[in-house]
Amino acid sequence: MAAPAASKETQEEAMKIASSTKKPGQTKEQTRLIAQGIEKGIALYKKQQKAKARERDKEKKKQARLKISENEAVKHEEPMTDDINTGKASSHIIPWILLGLSWVGFGLYFFLAK
Repeated sequence: MAAPAASKETQEEAMKIASSTKKPGQTKEQTRLIAQGIEKGIALYKKQQKAKARERDKEKKKQARLKISENEAVKHEEPMTDDINTGKASSHIIPWILLGLSWVGFGLYFFLAK
């Protein structure tokens, strides 16, 4: 698997670094080889940083999905409540009481009206 060609900026930067560390008596060929090594190092570093960035992004997305699923689970979770505390028991009795009172009222009206 061949490595992709380094960008022009990377090549120039590698050559600048290789030239700045040049030893006395070092040939141009040796400097060029050093620059190629530096280019490979820079390419490897960039590759590693991209991989780390991808992993961070995956982790962020995973955390976001977990947070969303937790929020939805809380929304869909039915609260556990007592009928006595919420008044549900009395709300079922009230219509029957009113019905009974209305029948008593109608009965009294018809019997007293005669």
